[in-house]
Amino acid sequence: MADEHAPVVTNFIRQIVLADQASGKHDGRVATRFPPEPNGHLHLGHAKAICLDFGVAREFGGTCNLRLDDTNPGKEDPAFVEGIKDSVRWLGFEWSELRHASDYFEVFYRAALKLIGDGNAYVDDLDAEQVREFRGTLTEPGRDSPYRDRSVEENLDLFRRMRAGEFADGSRTLRAKIEMASGNINLRDPALYRIRKVTHQNTGDTWPIYPMYDFAHSLSDALEGITHSFCTLEFEDHRPLYDWCVDNADLPNHRELWQPLVDKGLRTVPSKPRQIEFARGNLSYTVMSKRKLLELVNDGRVDGWDDPRMPTLAGVRRRGFTAAAIRMFWERAGLSKQNSVIDYGVLENCVREDLDAHAPRRMAVLDPLRLVITNLPDDHEETLAFPNHPKDESFGTREVPFSRDVLIEREDFAEVPPKGFKRLVPGGEVRLRGVGIVRCDEMIKDSSGNVSELRCTLDPESRHGMEGANRKVKGTIQWVSARHAVEAEVRVYDRLFDTADPDNDADGKTWLDHLNPDSRRSVRAHLEPSLRDAAPEQHFQFERTGYFVADRHDHSSDRPVFNRAVTLRDTWAQGGR
Repeated sequence: MADEHAPVVTNFIRQIVLADQASGKHDGRVATRFPPEPNGHLHLGHAKAICLDFGVAREFGGTCNLRLDDTNPGKEDPAFVEGIKDSVRWLGFEWSELRHASDYFEVFYRAALKLIGDGNAYVDDLDAEQVREFRGTLTEPGRDSPYRDRSVEENLDLFRRMRAGEFADGSRTLRAKIEMASGNINLRDPALYRIRKVTHQNTGDTWPIYPMYDFAHSLSDALEGITHSFCTLEFEDHRPLYDWCVDNADLPNHRELWQPLVDKGLRTVPSKPRQIEFARGNLSYTVMSKRKLLELVNDGRVDGWDDPRMPTLAGVRRRGFTAAAIRMFWERAGLSKQNSVIDYGVLENCVREDLDAHAPRRMAVLDPLRLVITNLPDDHEETLAFPNHPKDESFGTREVPFSRDVLIEREDFAEVPPKGFKRLVPGGEVRLRGVGIVRCDEMIKDSSGNVSELRCTLDPESRHGMEGANRKVKGTIQWVSARHAVEAEVRVYDRLFDTADPDNDADGKTWLDHLNPDSRRSVRAHLEPSLRDAAPEQHFQFERTGYFVADRHDHSSDRPVFNRAVTLRDTWAQGGR
């Protein structure tokens, strides 16, 4: 769950809510909602909205509904609905009520009849291309449709026949009658309903007409008694239309419009909500367009919506990012009215910060090189006690087997060491973590000339409790016992794109040309045996390597699979990988 004891962060939205409460607006109530369209999986940008919507409700003792905006049948999938619910809960939030825009289809229809009866809406026969032509431009006013002055009676008749399914898809729309000369194009008689004879996942074939987003969204907020409707900046120009729909439907004073909801037992307390816009969450080194994410999935460039390289919440969760780190990230990023791009490394650092405090330590070797300690008997075997967390004694200790043959990382040995190399070299010494100091006496090469084995001696006086235990050497390396190691698949993930702004085609490349070819590799690693008992989604720091998580789908004790969440340090900031 979100940290209830975290310091309160002041931002312009919080100040608005405080002022509304102080003035007694909405009788001091705070009611928000998170309204995703179930046509894809939620991504990191949605997490910002989730933390805002649910966070404000929690802070002010209010409510937050999860409302699925299912007004676009044919593009929506029940699997996405379940994914949305799962992601919201994973982030640490629970909704007050689960609602669907389709719960209100009858109310939307009645409200549309009211608008027609009041002379505020009309049925238009212009097709989509003609509507665009009549709408005008940013510098030229629009022109009235030739069907704009139909009588109320004719409009009511035509709209009821639209509802009855008499007309073909796209042949007619219901439009609001506002102002075709308005400087805000959204107010130039926007469509409220279109004919679309598509089966709906919740209502079946009951409705051959469906409400447009602006109409359905505003009235849904009003019906649920929402007090503060948070939207991203692209909806700022839609706010006058939002208010127009709320004001002209006038739900609080027309119970007959929403009586069907009462009859169905749905709690309904119509209000006049306030829309407030904030800048969306943009991150470097990724794309968060649903269209582009869908293309990545459909073209097989990633392994599905929960591929750990994807910016979806399902993906970053499987990668090993924690919900606490994502909440921390968006809290630190703050809220503003100015669009900006946040470096992906900031999010990765939040993951490191959280896992550094909460992930137990383990030893693992991803690219093994055998090291034989020649001054120990062939059958030597002992058990060593290691702390599970060097900064927190409450994590306790674990037992790690040690034998004559161990495996170390291949990169921890250099036959010809580069300048500044502080690990094992021919004739040199290094400390084996928790064991003691070993000296490399001999290296053995295979038929290809590659080093296949190191033969070393262990300084017995450097072992724990001995006089030489504190003798200084330049390097300390991790290891696993070759006899006891657990083999596992370790998936080493990195950023999906190799440039901060994949959408920038200034270099003549498309966003797909910037896919990082090194974003995923799989290795057969050797792990200390305690990792066999890891539970799916359990996090660890593999010492000196990075933070890893047991894969939530593929990991088992018989077939361990771990994913790298992040490296120990930001290698991208250093110009490396």
